[in-house]
Amino acid sequence: MSSYRIATIPGDGIGVDVTAEAVKVLDRVLPGIEWTEFDWSCENYLRTGAMMPADGPERLARFDAILLGAVGFPGVPDHISLWGLLIPLRRAFGQYVNLRPVRLLPGTTSALRDRTAADLDLLIVRENSEGEYSEIGGRHNPGRPDEFVLQESVFTRVGCERIIRYAFERAVERAGKVCSATKSNGLIHSMPYWDEVFERIAAQYPAVQTRQMHVDALAAEIVLHPDRLDVIVGSNLFGDILSDLAAAVTGGLGLAPSGNINPGRDAPSMFEAVHGSAPDIAGQGIANPVAQILAGAMLLEHLGERDAAAAVDRAVTDVLGGGGPRTPDLGGTATTTEVGTEIADRASALLHA
Repeated sequence: MSSYRIATIPGDGIGVDVTAEAVKVLDRVLPGIEWTEFDWSCENYLRTGAMMPADGPERLARFDAILLGAVGFPGVPDHISLWGLLIPLRRAFGQYVNLRPVRLLPGTTSALRDRTAADLDLLIVRENSEGEYSEIGGRHNPGRPDEFVLQESVFTRVGCERIIRYAFERAVERAGKVCSATKSNGLIHSMPYWDEVFERIAAQYPAVQTRQMHVDALAAEIVLHPDRLDVIVGSNLFGDILSDLAAAVTGGLGLAPSGNINPGRDAPSMFEAVHGSAPDIAGQGIANPVAQILAGAMLLEHLGERDAAAAVDRAVTDVLGGGGPRTPDLGGTATTTEVGTEIADRASALLHA
């Protein structure tokens, strides 16, 4: 059996709680993982003035993958936590794909009336390294009546081509449909350029059905007609917003995993739940660990451990769909640990059946 070195950054709040359960599950299906934990977090920022050490990326570069918990803590602005940890790691390791599978799990209920699992099975491919999340800009004339800010977006040919091509490649593996999120009627330079690249790449995949929708209309489509969608590709900002919306309509962020993927595999990829750190319930043993466990399954899949990944994924669906323990957010009374243990036991049994 292959041995892997995996870094964990549990982060803040319930990130610590759910990461422990994901580690437990992965240990059961893939014994021999060498785990190394880093206490980089908002609480670390309050102690040291930095989310992570200056050599943080260099220290993580030697690992095969990273399992990241949620970050966020009262008193630390969100832009500090994001730009002090997550975005620097994404860019240092060339994780230009943010991959967010969105599906309705058995035993859970969509926020959309009468929708079933067959209607809610999307893959959102979000550009993860440029676009609207740019450091270019600034605040001018602070405190004066003529104060203003500039925030620039960056859309490069390389960046647009590679993320759109990645979406098409994933569509080939699925239902063969790609929808591009745009806003070319309002953003006069960036989105028409994005549309041009999309059309150029689409011409290379004649068997894939394509659509281009303004992001506001696409948001409505996710709510009204999710069954018409398969793979959605969007810029950094659009993909971020749409993926959270899509996760919400499937039953909540507590069920939604994500991966920050380096497709070239020349640096580690990083996997995390979509939800936040929820400091109000941290340490109470009631956080839902499913999203982080599914992020662990994505990690295994990325490493090529497909049998182990499939066992974890099936265990989650069996536990939720079979009336197993569930946390209060899903209407149950089980603890975080009880749900994690049940999934770990089921995954192990499936793998060794």
